[in-house]
Amino acid sequence: MTEHLAPWPLQHLDVADARKAGHEPVPFQQFILKIHSRCNLACTYCYVYEMADQGWREMPRLMSPAVTEMTAKRIDEHARAHHLPGVDVILHGGEPLLAGTRWLTELTGLLRAQISTQVNLTVQTNGTLLRPPMLQTLRDLGIRVGVSLDGDAEATGRHRLYPSGRNSYAAVADGLHLLGSPEFREIYGGILCAIDVSNDPVATYESLLKFDPPAVDLLLPHANWSSPPPGSGYADWLIEVFERWYSAPVQETQIRLFTELIQLILGGSGAVENLGLQPETLIVVDTDGTIKQLDSLSSAYDGAADTGLHVFTGSFDAALDHPTTVARQMGADALSAECRACPVMEICGGGLYPHRYRRGEGFRNRSVYCDDLMRLITHVSERVISDLAGLSTARSPRLAWCRAGRPWLQDAPWSASPRTGAAPPRGAAPHGPHSPSPPRRWPG
Repeated sequence: MTEHLAPWPLQHLDVADARKAGHEPVPFQQFILKIHSRCNLACTYCYVYEMADQGWREMPRLMSPAVTEMTAKRIDEHARAHHLPGVDVILHGGEPLLAGTRWLTELTGLLRAQISTQVNLTVQTNGTLLRPPMLQTLRDLGIRVGVSLDGDAEATGRHRLYPSGRNSYAAVADGLHLLGSPEFREIYGGILCAIDVSNDPVATYESLLKFDPPAVDLLLPHANWSSPPPGSGYADWLIEVFERWYSAPVQETQIRLFTELIQLILGGSGAVENLGLQPETLIVVDTDGTIKQLDSLSSAYDGAADTGLHVFTGSFDAALDHPTTVARQMGADALSAECRACPVMEICGGGLYPHRYRRGEGFRNRSVYCDDLMRLITHVSERVISDLAGLSTARSPRLAWCRAGRPWLQDAPWSASPRTGAAPPRGAAPHGPHSPSPPRRWPG
């Protein structure tokens, strides 16, 4: 037998034993629908087209009516079984807007007719097709819009290109100006930015601010121990942006990574997948109806996101028993011994699951960005705690609660004892004052 690419969790995690030990599955609440498998851009870093998993080549271009109908039935079945008050459905691709306005209208009607609970719809787009007819349709359908953009024209021209090599910035900028206008502002979810340390951090942030986004996501490049990051200095890059954002006289936008990090430092629960120990509640349906794990797992190896399930033959409940799902929901028990001994484990959470991969070992490793995450967490913690030090606990009940629950906030930031269990699922507790209004996760 050849070497297994990911013995942990696929070979070494016994789901039955985990259940006996007390692990309880958490129902899926976020459903990514890969409605269109092709893209009109050829981004150099795309984990769908440019990395290890090339399964997209065999996928139908557009999700068929039969697959969309069965997917809606499966989501409704799952929501009813677990009494979910609502679900997030994220339309993704490829480039999902290639499906066209008529198809999107039919899909939205089907989802809302078939799913008995509240359906919150979002589309994650490269922004090149955001023209008035498309935006009018999205607004009328109540679909929030997240746009991917890496900064100014120079930054965008490094990676986000048309197949011809032409820079996509001008088209995206036009779309973002429209999206931010009074006519369409209500559906503006925010901007997702993939970090490139070759781009000036503050200039990148300020170039995104020109589009007045309600929120910004900053994403580390998808990398792992067998496929290292392109460059170094990610902590330095993020710290510069943090200082520019945090020191502004008014909050110009929300940067999800920083607001969630502050919330975790102050004892709250997180709501992003790359921080904290909360169980992940996201599942993917591809254009052919196959049920898959976190889509960015495609950056690890070919087939890393596969579950062997299909909406015509398997339920989402069955996906809860897949070893990768269990690993993504079992909190600290899924982490390496090194992570479990780390004093910032509860905040870091081991980093993004795909970033822990090492060929022949699997996903029970520290993040390939571990050192950067430690530096960022340390900096943000010291900065925030320093600012809070002058507040009396009498004037700040929230601070009193945080200090009571985390003694290390009093003095040295990293004297806490690691927790061994899992935190509540994302969204289980009310969000704090810094929590963004867009969906808990933007795939990108």
